[in-house]
Amino acid sequence: MSTKEKNQQNGVEQTSKLEAIKNLIFGENMAEYDTAFNDLKKDIDTKKEYLENYIDDVRKDLEQHIDSVNTDINIRITDLETKLEDKANALEDKKVDKKQLSKLLISLGEKIGN
Repeated sequence: MSTKEKNQQNGVEQTSKLEAIKNLIFGENMAEYDTAFNDLKKDIDTKKEYLENYIDDVRKDLEQHIDSVNTDINIRITDLETKLEDKANALEDKKVDKKQLSKLLISLGEKIGN
């Protein structure tokens, strides 16, 4: 017999010895254990897929809410800028009116003085 054949025969013997040991330890319950483990694996895979889908949905929902909040904030900032600009222009107009009033009063005072 060649070494290759001996190695193959040793591998088969070791495998059958392992199977015999498993049968001694676990007995006929091995098939039940395999079924239970496969059921658990399927259940875990199903729940994992569900959670991944749920996380994706939540992520999309959060992105939409963030976009909505950003849009709302930008609108409010624009409104505040417009109001601030209007107030600044109104103050500037009042200052101009005071300057015109002072010129008129000076002019009136000069006319009265003449």
